[in-house]
Amino acid sequence: MPKGTIHDCKLIQLPKISDPRGNLTYLESERQVNFLIKRVYYLYDVPGGSDRGGHAHKALHQFVIAMSGSFDIVLDDGKERKTVQLNRSYSGLTICPYIWREVNNFSSGAVCMVLASDYFDEADYIRDYDEFLKIVNQPSKDAVK
Repeated sequence: MPKGTIHDCKLIQLPKISDPRGNLTYLESERQVNFLIKRVYYLYDVPGGSDRGGHAHKALHQFVIAMSGSFDIVLDDGKERKTVQLNRSYSGLTICPYIWREVNNFSSGAVCMVLASDYFDEADYIRDYDEFLKIVNQPSKDAVK
């Protein structure tokens, strides 16, 4: 099973067309987002001090955008952690499989939109951090002995 690292999660600048009447940003499946989009969901009205996420996926790829306001995403691959702040609607963060993510520090009025590579499947989730660490830190079957 290929396991990603936090270095595989990239901040992508989306096209931004500026106009005195307002800006326009677009994204397209398999272009700016490197997968076919099968699901879109968004988080909003998150109470101050609340955290979201707290899981990893086995196969799902995601692209996360701050449509309004700001929030932080803490990425963890079992060896390293980093925090990425999203606060522009013309950039997004790719998150690959086997990356634990926590979303926190939501500003007032923040809207977090997530584009996903597949439909919802509870079996794809890893919701226990200790289980996640066991999975990502086990030697790969492809590793040379």
